[in-house]
Amino acid sequence: MFAKKILCIGAGYVGGPTMAMIAMRCPHYKITVVDINDEKIARWNSNELPIYEPGLDEIVREVRGRNLFFSTDIEGEIRANDIIFVSVNTPTKTYGAGAGMAADLQYWEKTARQIRRCAQSNKVIIEKSTLPVRTALAMERILGAENNIHFEVLSNPEFLAEGSAIEDLQNPDRVLIGSRDTPTGVAARNELVDIFANWVPRERIITSNIWSSELSKLVANAFLAQRISSINAIASLCEKTEADVAEVARAVGLDSRIGTKFLNASVGFGGSCFKKDIMNLVYLCRSYGLNEAADYWEGVIKINECQKERFVLTMLRAMFNTLADKRICLFGFAFKANTGDTRESPAIYIARKLLEEQAVVVITDPKALENARRDLAGMKGEILFIDDPYEAAAASDALAVMTEWDLYKDLDFERIFDSMTKPAFIFDGRNILDRKKLFDMGFNIYAVGKPPMTHFA
Repeated sequence: MFAKKILCIGAGYVGGPTMAMIAMRCPHYKITVVDINDEKIARWNSNELPIYEPGLDEIVREVRGRNLFFSTDIEGEIRANDIIFVSVNTPTKTYGAGAGMAADLQYWEKTARQIRRCAQSNKVIIEKSTLPVRTALAMERILGAENNIHFEVLSNPEFLAEGSAIEDLQNPDRVLIGSRDTPTGVAARNELVDIFANWVPRERIITSNIWSSELSKLVANAFLAQRISSINAIASLCEKTEADVAEVARAVGLDSRIGTKFLNASVGFGGSCFKKDIMNLVYLCRSYGLNEAADYWEGVIKINECQKERFVLTMLRAMFNTLADKRICLFGFAFKANTGDTRESPAIYIARKLLEEQAVVVITDPKALENARRDLAGMKGEILFIDDPYEAAAASDALAVMTEWDLYKDLDFERIFDSMTKPAFIFDGRNILDRKKLFDMGFNIYAVGKPPMTHFA
């Protein structure tokens, strides 16, 4: 007999790992994850999970069938569970008012209406998806319409970083829970606090009003992205002045008021959250007439877009102002290491621009080739997808490091250099390679925010 029965609607990057961790840490709770995607649920029930996160496979194997279950019976599970996490997709709108900025809430609203239609008893509904501030009010109105059942809506935003999601769940900086300041709201909030308190120290479980909780997720991502764009803006200046962005970042980061995290210059940030959440913040600011604040946050996105464009222009200029028929090998396609996720990956933009320049694009990545094929489907030009990085690099004119996978640091670059067309170029979009060592081998090296090292004037 289980002490609690918990449901999560949405089996994606947030719902699946989060529920797996709760199941592992709370064996006395029954956890069910549902999704409309039959194939995704089938993979959660197989040995080939639909997402890659270090450590996730082991946890799922331990708890699946014991107290963690995956199903497509959404309506039945809504009836059977009293605590429901909503972790459905909330992409940026591509149509109508707010297109390109506002969150598309159609899937969230359909889920809210489905919960209202199927529920036969009181429920605690927990917003896990990233949502605009004041969304809980809309959910309360939808759930409360024409229904005598009481729904208490809480906000519990995720602060997971892909590639380290299991560690983030195991040892979170904080767990944030927002609720209404009413007797039923506080009671529901305390029930959720008790779930996380099974493994998270109480002092790291923060409670707030529901609007602060909703807004905190957007603001946290905006601040992190702003740091990346800030150091990338400085990186462009470093390249012009022959300063080294790594040395600048180290000096600046030692200031205790600033700190060292998210000060690594790169080809740009990607992933499902940063751009989407910042554009959502821009849209909210503009909707309240806060245009100066909106312009500020929009500038964070513009710097990121410029960084990707600068990277391609650097390649073009370095390789004698033409990339036509040149073979360019992209080392990595995921937006960051330790994940197969390619959403908003800078590699997508880079690959498309290279194809427009009529280059031959070769892509290698240990986890993201399947997604890369989908992202570049229908593009004109020659694209090759190769698992083995040595095979991918062979006969290439240039290598471009797009993802900071550890394996790329430890490759036999002398072997790679011997297999490449000369002069051989490396464009390190993540600043993970030993420039001096590679230069001594014969490579021409271009890294973000550092002076180029070339064998010609």
